[in-house]
Amino acid sequence: MKAVILAAGEGVRLQPITLTRPKHLIKVGGEPILEHCLNAVKTSGIEEALIVIHYMGDVIRQYFGDGKKFGLKIEYVEQKAMLGTGNAVSVVEPYLKDDFLLVYGDLLFSAEAAKKVINLHKKEKPAATMAVVPVENPENYGIVELEDEKYVKRIVEKPKREEAPTNLANAGIYVFSTEIFEKIRETSASARGEWEITDAISLLLKDKMVLAVEISRDDWLDIGRPWDLLEANRWALMRTEHKLCGDVESGAHLIGPVSVAETARIRSGAYIEGPAFIDEESDIGPNCYIRPYTSIGKRVRIGNACEIKNSVIMDNVHIGHLSYVGDCIIGENCNLGAGTITANYRLDAGTVKMVVKDRVVDSGRTKLGVVLGDNVKVAINVLFMPGVKVGCNSWVGPNVVVYRDVAADTIVLLKQNVEERRLGS
Repeated sequence: MKAVILAAGEGVRLQPITLTRPKHLIKVGGEPILEHCLNAVKTSGIEEALIVIHYMGDVIRQYFGDGKKFGLKIEYVEQKAMLGTGNAVSVVEPYLKDDFLLVYGDLLFSAEAAKKVINLHKKEKPAATMAVVPVENPENYGIVELEDEKYVKRIVEKPKREEAPTNLANAGIYVFSTEIFEKIRETSASARGEWEITDAISLLLKDKMVLAVEISRDDWLDIGRPWDLLEANRWALMRTEHKLCGDVESGAHLIGPVSVAETARIRSGAYIEGPAFIDEESDIGPNCYIRPYTSIGKRVRIGNACEIKNSVIMDNVHIGHLSYVGDCIIGENCNLGAGTITANYRLDAGTVKMVVKDRVVDSGRTKLGVVLGDNVKVAINVLFMPGVKVGCNSWVGPNVVVYRDVAADTIVLLKQNVEERRLGS
């Protein structure tokens, strides 16, 4: 059995992070999302994968190559235009002769979850088998109604909470027979001009040909919005086999599971609580506090007396001394001047909201800091309010309080009214 992995999407909701990389290559726990996906596929017993690419597809192809170093045989198929999941699946038809596993490449899932779907499909031999997972917010997912506890009766896309037939979401993990290609050809484009795989599945339902298997919420994570990256990072770090290889000076304290790459340096006085990950050539401290669920990329410099908490710090970032970064996503090549503070908690203790695709969305989180795109420069004593995003290549001048989003390629400066008088006048 081969695996088909959908990795063509742009990830608009994850901007500004996805303006400079495909969402599937965003690193959480030190590895790209798609690498976590491929590892789960391999562990489930599959040795060949077809990756469907489009947005920045060459970058994905360059990173994974032929798959040898990941223990897989990988081929790539390009989706010529973003015409929906049904269209994405249709492009792999010439490469498949038998039943295949299909997964969305922006998911985190365990090998056990994939095995559940594969094993049920092999036992029952239906036209399709899909994973379902219990969720708290059914209005955000395609919700699956079952009949006789295992047959899919219908799929309702993002119903109102009070109208959701169940709390079981489509998990985006399937095994299909090649009959799915015929059903895709029978579907029509949606109002958005896209062909959806769920429409093709609906055509299989008439003969009770689609089975569902419930997987644990702990074995699955959907990544769609910026704050989901923090949960993804936590998910990955908790499942990482941590290794301590770098230069840890006397007087540094590492508590719990912490990975330190071979060429990384942890200076005296640093206090690091795991799970945490510190990549190659990074330099931490002295006298820093790195709190749990933090991933620090390559060639990162964390200066004296900084505190970093539950954050993803990408490659080539410099965080100046006396700074606080909490519940944040910091893009590559960012420079945070001394005394930079990211507020991550509202004074009224309410949930933090963030603008996503031009809409204000409630994150549901009481702790959420800033999202910085790549190449952002921040001067000294800058304060970011909770839930703010800053676009790529922007600069923020000294002493600015950033209380709303900053577009890409923008300079934000504080104007002062300075008065000078002679002493005694």
